[in-house]
Amino acid sequence: MRVISGEWRGRKLLAPKNDATRPTADRTRETLFSMLASRLGSFEGLHVADLFAGSGALGIEALSRGAAQCLFAEQDRDALEALRKNLAALGAADRADVRAGSVLALGPAKRSYDLLLFDAPYGTGAGSVALDKLNRLGWIGPDSLISIETAEKEAVEIAGFEVDTDRKVGKAKLTLLRPA
Repeated sequence: MRVISGEWRGRKLLAPKNDATRPTADRTRETLFSMLASRLGSFEGLHVADLFAGSGALGIEALSRGAAQCLFAEQDRDALEALRKNLAALGAADRADVRAGSVLALGPAKRSYDLLLFDAPYGTGAGSVALDKLNRLGWIGPDSLISIETAEKEAVEIAGFEVDTDRKVGKAKLTLLRPA
């Protein structure tokens, strides 16, 4: 895995030692960030949340492209170790807030986020459940953009959100949502 674009373009990222997490493939990340860039224009100054973060590849990509800050939430010990090593190697720890624990255990937000990236385990519906909960806890603002990565045949339907677009990439489906 490598950072695709921005300040750390080409830098290698560590993946967790175990197979409890499924890192997003470079091709899928490239497609996702192309979709996001066409809607956001720039990542400069954005506040991002990388939920079900794993190695942190999605949030790190956003930081590399100019995001001001990224909150990373992950509960797997090996993934957290890889995430922290990746942030340290890039000198990005000062722009990161790492939360060790379940996304579903996050409390009320101090502010809404501009971009929320959900990469939950496939086939669980956990991304949709977490988005619904975080919405009620103030994590989503009226202009927030949300990405949920699922298996290609999984449906993403969450009350209060409308699908902006979706795209299949290999075995994955990327769905971009906005508050309705």
